[in-house]
Amino acid sequence: MDDALKAIVVCADDYGLSMGICDAIEALIERGRLSATGAMSGLPSWRRRAGDFKALVHAHPADVGLHFTLTGQRALSPARGLARDGRLPEIGGLIARALAGALPRAAIRDELRAQLDAFEDAWNAPPDFLDGHQHAHALPGIRDIVIAELAARYPGHSLWLRNCTEPAAWARRRRLGWRKAMIIGTLAAGSARAATRAGFAVNDSFRGLYDFGPVPAYREVFRASLAGPGARILVHCHPGTVDEELRRLDPLLEPRERELAYLASEACGEDLRAASVRPSRFAATGAPAISAAQD
Repeated sequence: MDDALKAIVVCADDYGLSMGICDAIEALIERGRLSATGAMSGLPSWRRRAGDFKALVHAHPADVGLHFTLTGQRALSPARGLARDGRLPEIGGLIARALAGALPRAAIRDELRAQLDAFEDAWNAPPDFLDGHQHAHALPGIRDIVIAELAARYPGHSLWLRNCTEPAAWARRRRLGWRKAMIIGTLAAGSARAATRAGFAVNDSFRGLYDFGPVPAYREVFRASLAGPGARILVHCHPGTVDEELRRLDPLLEPRERELAYLASEACGEDLRAASVRPSRFAATGAPAISAAQD
């Protein structure tokens, strides 16, 4: 490892959603292209794969966290007032209830506890971090529950939380995905400050957003994500191989294979070296730095 290169986190979402996604993420961790992944502990593939995955991560160190899921999948808990017929809501409805202050807080807390239990049961350790499927962990009302539960459950544990905000000027400078970044950043406003007040570390730049279309090529999205300021840079991604299990569970398909093809390619390695960065665990990125303009 070249310590002269700047350490950044490259994190794949959705580990455990399907076997094809697990295969892709594991291959990219072995190749050194990913340094973190968030696991959907309520999905069967997490339970099937966690044991072997832990051995792989021991050989190829990476952060493994909980990808807290409140949308689109089956709930692990009864989730009364949140799930309908056992299925969690779509993101639009969840956002509307969050903005209206109408979330079923007890149901969200119970679902979080159930997913943390499922993570620990398979991993035999706490998660290294927490983020949210479709960024739901940072929504008003939800983030307070997340922070309170993690602080009570893991006192003194060096767990980090994903910050989905960054200074607007940084996002505009990258151009690609900046409108999406502004929308998500507005919904998540205040979450980073709340996390740091509670003693959690957070990233200070959140990157990798785009509309999942074939144009521009994913290489352009990723290269743009490597440039610009930030002490604790987090680039998130969604690589995977499409299989029938994934087709049943999630609408995001072809973009995952385009991301996988690039991230596994020599071109990705060239782009990382050209940007003088290296995928690293979060602890390697240095001290947290959240500016007044950022959140």
